Amino acid sequence: MRKFGMAAFSVILGGLWVAAAVAAPNVADQARTMDDVVDRVITNENRANQQIRQYSPLVETYIQNQKPDKKLGYAPAGDKYFLGRADFSKGVSLVSLTDTNGKGKKVFGSIGNFFAVGMQFQPAGFLQMIFIDTNGFDKQHYRFDYVRREFLGEVRCFVFDVTPQEKSGKGRFLGRIWVDDHGFNIVRFNGRYTGVGHSSYYFHFDSWRTNVQPGLWLPSLIYSEERDLHYALVRKLDFKGQTRLWGYNLGQAPREQELGKIFVETPVQDETKTTNDLTPVQAQRAWDRQAEENVADHLERIGLMAPRGEVDKVLETVVNNLEVTNNLDIDPAVRCRVLMTTTLESFTLGHTIVLSRGLIDVLPDEASLATVIAHELGHVVLGHRMDSRYSFFDHLLVEDKDTFRHFYFARTPAEEQAASALGFRFLSNSPYKNQLGNARLFLAALQSRQKEIPNLISPHLGDRVAVIADLTTGAPADARQNSQLLAALPIGGRVKLDSWADNLELIKSKPVGTVAENEQMQFAVTPFMPYLTRFGTEAAKPIAISAVEQQNPKNN
Repeated sequence: MRKFGMAAFSVILGGLWVAAAVAAPNVADQARTMDDVVDRVITNENRANQQIRQYSPLVETYIQNQKPDKKLGYAPAGDKYFLGRADFSKGVSLVSLTDTNGKGKKVFGSIGNFFAVGMQFQPAGFLQMIFIDTNGFDKQHYRFDYVRREFLGEVRCFVFDVTPQEKSGKGRFLGRIWVDDHGFNIVRFNGRYTGVGHSSYYFHFDSWRTNVQPGLWLPSLIYSEERDLHYALVRKLDFKGQTRLWGYNLGQAPREQELGKIFVETPVQDETKTTNDLTPVQAQRAWDRQAEENVADHLERIGLMAPRGEVDKVLETVVNNLEVTNNLDIDPAVRCRVLMTTTLESFTLGHTIVLSRGLIDVLPDEASLATVIAHELGHVVLGHRMDSRYSFFDHLLVEDKDTFRHFYFARTPAEEQAASALGFRFLSNSPYKNQLGNARLFLAALQSRQKEIPNLISPHLGDRVAVIADLTTGAPADARQNSQLLAALPIGGRVKLDSWADNLELIKSKPVGTVAENEQMQFAVTPFMPYLTRFGTEAAKPIAISAVEQQNPKNN
């Protein structure tokens, strides 16, 4: 049986997108026939042999097993989570960040095995889905049948069905590819690898790439799904999975921008000799601030925290609403940052409130967001400090694989209880006090589904989403009785990710109209449908990166 082996990657590893670095062909060099197009596609795929070796993106895979549900059709029934850094220099291997046993590097079985011995999901197998074929993507091994032209967002594509030639071997790709008609780069492919063994199964997947630099398309999103996959004669597997890649250009863009800035120094008019001196209290605050900035900078440098941007400003607007209506004067000022990960968690770094991207994704409205932030603001006001040892640089010298073992910002149960009580008081005085129906539904849904999604709600750096007891007193409102009430959105319902520079943006999607009960996909995995654009252009009609956003159009 032919499998993707380690050695194959040293020959044509990553040959999927190298044409990116090559200037677009001029008119004289344009392909004139579909055979010419196929030749260009094959050439571009194989030309990426060396280029991919320079990248080590972060790779996150989240999988939900599915079970039949009378109301929802299918509902989560257990989940798996993996976060690591890809190492393409030696094939397809991963250095785990979520393995806290101290073993560090983990290569999860044979690269071709997506579901291996003991029926365990293999993270490296899902990473393999960024490649079409690493050992012979050519006309000798494949037949290319032109289907049509099609737009993926703003990118016009040639669409081909790709079928392995007879006797080309197992493990070949069978499916459909979308080819950018400017540079002849594959921007999406959808299908599966052929052939199975007694201990390995190839899953169906939909793999997307993003144009991150002129002509450069890099893997960013993979959706995988299986229904009724039978194994061990009597067992059956149903699952949905999302894989995200980011951190291709870690830390480079902000530093390059910083070097390009021009600063003009203005003399400070100091009318006294004491205005710049700090009291002991102010000095302690400055010392603590240095610690939180050091940690935030470290997490950003390794790709776990997004650079400051649009989403932070939205969070800080909610903080400001809570501060103003509660007459809070907090020094130093409260700031907000976003973790890049899908797991639902929040915590404070001194006066910096941190929420995960996944948590922001599933919160149904601004009042629910305010509920989470109010709890964390309670920690700030109560003076629950972080470990000030991080003001010393040497405490930040940690290998990526040890990050989750070294850093831990969870609070004690007593501190959590006190912050929840104060947070509820903040909400009671805030503009959100009469808009907490969705927040109650969200907390109730989170509690009811915690057994089905334990890995999604298990934090790595901070705390689980706090359940404010005063807010959950009494029965929550029934969303079925009011179409404006939503318990939770699917994963990917709020935020989209720039896989090159790690920037986050809020999704601006079209209203979805009436949502059926079986479309109430709380905390669910859904397919990716990104709106593709070419580098340097703005999306005219941006849509959700997740196929369905559970938001009532009246709330937009």
